Amino acid sequence: MLGVTALAFMGLPLLLPAAVLVDVVRLRLKLPTLRVYLFLLQYGFNDSVEIVLAPIYWLLAGFGRGLGSSTSIDRHQRLQSWSVRLLVRRADQLLGIKLALPDADRIELTAGPVIAISRHASLFDASLPGLLCQQEGLAVRGVIMAELLADPGFDLIYNRTGSVFIPRDRGSDAVAAIAAMASSASDNTAYVLFPEGRLFRPKVRDRLLGRLSESDPERADRLSGLTGVLPPRPGGLQALLETLPEADVVIIDHSGLDRYQGVADLLTLTPAREPVNVSITRIPRSEVPTDAKAQVRWLDDRWLEIDQRLSAQQLTE
Repeated sequence: MLGVTALAFMGLPLLLPAAVLVDVVRLRLKLPTLRVYLFLLQYGFNDSVEIVLAPIYWLLAGFGRGLGSSTSIDRHQRLQSWSVRLLVRRADQLLGIKLALPDADRIELTAGPVIAISRHASLFDASLPGLLCQQEGLAVRGVIMAELLADPGFDLIYNRTGSVFIPRDRGSDAVAAIAAMASSASDNTAYVLFPEGRLFRPKVRDRLLGRLSESDPERADRLSGLTGVLPPRPGGLQALLETLPEADVVIIDHSGLDRYQGVADLLTLTPAREPVNVSITRIPRSEVPTDAKAQVRWLDDRWLEIDQRLSAQQLTE
């Protein structure tokens, strides 16, 4: 990452004019190639800062012995928050991606601990729940796909702030890791989870529904009409509910990021024409079932509601 970022900066005198030329030749006068290049450059810079500061923070933590202390965790969380906020600002300035969040919804995140669950439709929504929680003063611990360990910034910083990285299709290990993460709850912490476990893709939805029809035909029938979300996996949420008996549940829904499946979509959709609409719903813990089977049904119903909203939005567009 350090090498690629250094090369990208050294290549600015050549790459910037080249990006502009590519856009002009293709009559893309809003210069999407240039905008995306500058955004990716910002991403590389942020990651490089995290890589450089990580060993310094390790030294400040007594050669790693105090990495679990509140002082060290706060230090890493400030760096994490700085990086995400800066990227969001650059996404607005360069890509035109703006977050539209009613002020009333922000109130839903003013007190913790909370369990924040969100749909997962794009690589760009992976940081959205954490950003929203951090803006309201909450510390964040996330349940993150193990694939993101390939990003050194995620690996070095998020590991040290208490987040856990979960391998796919290792349910029992994942549930144990999530429970351990939440065992040291504090009043100002948000525990972020994506119940779908992976990005939405129609083929993935069909495959998961097929598996579910073999293991739980009743649930598969209940979720068979899903069009824009995956069947949620209840294990992680149930582990958090059991470990955090007083925590409310916050559901984060959004529309607009679905279009961005990768860098190629950034090139075709930049600058964005419409904002990313975000809604936050806080559900008091007293309204969440305590029975395991009822919790699965409750989670399914919430995801069916999200899917219905998405379908209604698509009909009006």
